[in-house]
Amino acid sequence: MARRNSKHDSYEAGEEEAPAAPVACWLCGRPTGKTIVWHHPIPKSRGGRDVVPMHSICQQTLIANFTNSELQRHGMDVEALLAHPNVRKFVDWVAKKDPDFTATITKKQR
Repeated sequence: MARRNSKHDSYEAGEEEAPAAPVACWLCGRPTGKTIVWHHPIPKSRGGRDVVPMHSICQQTLIANFTNSELQRHGMDVEALLAHPNVRKFVDWVAKKDPDFTATITKKQR
């Protein structure tokens, strides 16, 4: 039995798949780029099972500003996370950036 699309066959114009629509980031709402991070809003160590799509820079910001206990308390409530001044400032800043934009994030301040 032959493969449907082997590496030696040419592709037909009708067989091309349409690119998938970009998924929106859970935190900032911008469309995700090439890299999507599947983040646990409630940390796995605290029993979280659900995952949401995020930019890696958005996930790093959450990790830098909240402990696992705080993330567990907020759960899936994005508005509660955005109420934090550092997170709100970050989301306002990153809103104008390219979906694949990355930068270093300040470390946790404890």
